[in-house]
Amino acid sequence: MIDKYEFLSTYNMTEADLEQAQIDWDELEQIAGAYEKIETILRNIGKDFINDYLYDTNEAGIHSYRYRTKEVGHLLEKIIRKKKEKPELYGDLDHSNFYKYLTDLIGIRVFFLYREDWIQFHRYITGIFENNPRIYIEDRIDDFDENVNHYYIAERPKVYKRAGDSRIYDAKEIEIKSDGIYRSLHYIIKYKGYYVEIQGRTLFEEGWSEIDHDIVYPYYKDDEMLKDFSKLLNRLSGMADEMSSYFRRMKNQKEEAEGIEK
Repeated sequence: MIDKYEFLSTYNMTEADLEQAQIDWDELEQIAGAYEKIETILRNIGKDFINDYLYDTNEAGIHSYRYRTKEVGHLLEKIIRKKKEKPELYGDLDHSNFYKYLTDLIGIRVFFLYREDWIQFHRYITGIFENNPRIYIEDRIDDFDENVNHYYIAERPKVYKRAGDSRIYDAKEIEIKSDGIYRSLHYIIKYKGYYVEIQGRTLFEEGWSEIDHDIVYPYYKDDEMLKDFSKLLNRLSGMADEMSSYFRRMKNQKEEAEGIEK
C-alpha cells in the first residue's frame, strides 16, 4: 500500500491539495487497490493491441513503438489534479468508476522518423477503427460502452502542433491545438472494454518530452529556470525535426536526378 506522506512528498503535494480536490486518502487507497487488481489485465490488453494492429505492419508509417500501463502513483496524482482543475467533470470519480474517466491507463507511443509520416498513421488508425463523431465521449459515465467487443475511436483525434506547423495537419477530422511548444498526435481507442491512448510523435520530440516530464511536468511546472531550459531543449528538438525533413527531401531529389541521368 502507498504511504501517504511519501506520496505527497514525491509528487510535491500537501494535505491542502487533497482538500481542494475534495477527496480523502482512504478513497485514494481504494482507487489504488482497485487499479492494482486490473493492472495485469490492462497490460495484456496493451500487448494485444500491439500484436493485433502495430506489430509487423508496413501500413502505419511508424518507426517504432512502446506501451505501458499507468504507474499507481501517477494515477493518484492525476486524479487529484483533475478533480482540482475540473470538479464539474471529475467530481463523481471514485474507486468504482475511475477507469471510465481516465483514458490513458493503457498508453501506447508510436514514433515517426520524419514529422510528415504522421498522415500515414492517421489514415491507418482511422481506417481500421470505427470513427463516428456521434459516439464520441461527452459524459464519462453515460457514454461508457459496456460492450467489450465494440472497438472504436472514442474521442475526436487531436494534434498539438508547434508554432509554424500551420499546413502540416490539414485534416478536417482532427482537432488542432497549439501551445507552440510540442508536436504530438492523440487518439483514444475503446478496445476490449477499456480505453487505450495512442500518442504519435517523432523520435526527437519523444526525447524532449521524456526529459520534460521527468523533471518539469507536472511537479515543477512553475519553476521558471527549469521551464526555460526545457524550452531551449524543445527548440533544439524542433530544429532536429526540420533538419531530418530536409535530409529526406535532398535524398529524394538526388534519387530523382540520378534516375533521369540513367
